[in-house]
Amino acid sequence: MSRFTILLAGAIRPTPALRQALAGSRIIAADGGMAHAETLGVVPELWVGDFDSAPAALAARFAAVPRETFARDKDRTDGELAIDAAIARGARTILLVGALGGPRTDHAFMHLILALRYAARGIDMALFDGTEHALPLRLGSQRIDMQPGTDFSLLKFSDLSGLSIAGARWPLDDVALPFESILTQSNQALGPIEITLRQGRAILVFQADPASA
Repeated sequence: MSRFTILLAGAIRPTPALRQALAGSRIIAADGGMAHAETLGVVPELWVGDFDSAPAALAARFAAVPRETFARDKDRTDGELAIDAAIARGARTILLVGALGGPRTDHAFMHLILALRYAARGIDMALFDGTEHALPLRLGSQRIDMQPGTDFSLLKFSDLSGLSIAGARWPLDDVALPFESILTQSNQALGPIEITLRQGRAILVFQADPASA
């Protein structure tokens, strides 16, 4: 199976939609992200990290899960190590859970950067915490299913060109936007939306369907 979920240590909401997103997926935990395995009722096939944020009691409860242990002083994050482990096992689709929330803004930002990096390498990346989705945008056109009234934003990580948004309250048609523009903040879907991007790097962020929460 080439579909993997990485459990990270950020906040989650264990909604039915999140549980469904994990169904049938191979799972790897990154350090303190193992705590979500208990909440979601799953057992990862691998646990990686330096284990500086995993309490001893948690380690005891998951003692049977194979580990890959790394030094605390390293040049890759635990999440990055977990993603690389998934790819080494054949991952083509990766869902990051616990990537968007938590007490440290830098961690959420880092996970968005990682999602963009691996998406550029051809991995189908997504982030979901039970409340909010995030998807790196591909160049070209893509359709995203949304319920009418869903709030969404495009987070830019570069200048954008050839950006069109159809099916939204505030559509755009082949515009160029500098990185510092906030024009793509806080839009609303009328139903499924279609986004076309010719050049640049951005992430679509949108709220989960309340009916599936």
